[in-house]
Amino acid sequence: MCGVKKVGLIINPIAGVGGKAGLKGSDGEATQKEALAKGIKPESPDKAMIALETMQELKGKIEIYTYEGKMGQEEAEKAGFPVHVTGKPETSGHTTSTDTEKLARALVNENMDLILFAGGDGTARNVYRAVGDKIPVIGIPAGVKIHSGVYAINPKGAGRAANQFLEGKMTKTKEAEVMDLDEELYRKGVICPKLYGYMAVPDNKKTMQNVKMRSVPQIVSLDYIATDVVQSMQDDVIYIIGAGTTTRNIMKLLGLEYTLIGVDAVCCGKLIGKDLDEQELWSLIQDKPTKLVITAIGGQGHIFGRGNQQISPRIIRKIGMENISIVATKEKLLSLPERRLLTDTGDPQLDRELAGYVKVITGLNERTICAVGLEE
Repeated sequence: MCGVKKVGLIINPIAGVGGKAGLKGSDGEATQKEALAKGIKPESPDKAMIALETMQELKGKIEIYTYEGKMGQEEAEKAGFPVHVTGKPETSGHTTSTDTEKLARALVNENMDLILFAGGDGTARNVYRAVGDKIPVIGIPAGVKIHSGVYAINPKGAGRAANQFLEGKMTKTKEAEVMDLDEELYRKGVICPKLYGYMAVPDNKKTMQNVKMRSVPQIVSLDYIATDVVQSMQDDVIYIIGAGTTTRNIMKLLGLEYTLIGVDAVCCGKLIGKDLDEQELWSLIQDKPTKLVITAIGGQGHIFGRGNQQISPRIIRKIGMENISIVATKEKLLSLPERRLLTDTGDPQLDRELAGYVKVITGLNERTICAVGLEE
């Protein structure tokens, strides 16, 4: 690596705050206030820190350019990197999409070698408006909705991708989609992704995620999967049913109301909780045996950390991996990179504990073995 590289850092400090609150996103001041009022702690600074800690081998080789305070300065300094402060948010203690775009434009003017940004699809949109495809970027996944292909598979993956790119080991780039949903429609169960454009990202299949794909599985396959799950249900056990079209068929077969993009709870064939947030789930599972049914994100493979942040690390540990059922059609599994399922719980130790091989329910009395996690 010749000379000191210039790395831009943008942290959306409020990104993802609506996830554990079950609010289907974090866009809008009212949504953010509601999530914070529930006691939800923003996690994007912590996720940015995981990426920066993974980049320690670059010390002495890079300098970080960012805004004052929580938009990057604090985490970069904690990680021990030299920091150039190019400005500050318009309002002290509160950041907006305008701040993100202004910082991104400032980084373009400073001719960065790479821009790292932590957030979700809304943050990617803001960065795209300012950067376009002028400078390579790597997204640190920290939002609720992460459909875009500009993000790494997890924060550690973002740090690894940055290491390899800046060290000159993997410098080829590719175009990656910037996607986002209308959150108001999303909260009503209408999933309508829109393509906003493309940004340049490292062409690193190991660490960068695919754009989310909407699967169109055979109806018969979904019915068989639902039948398998329902037939195995036990009385006096709570079943947490995760979000997605695959799990929706389970609720349909039970004849119960369901939340397409939320988390519901069932016991003894009855709906006992609808569209639950993290705290509601935690309270619910204290006194009875609990099982969890989840599916994978099409095209990406994430079973945790994408649209189901309500199922937090403490809830996963409380339920136990032995009580988690993963359901997916064979078509969905075949679409996944390296046929692997991924986790991005926000807890790197838990992600390591979840790694290994699992049986995925792919039909009636039918199981497919899949790997979970990437090789270290």
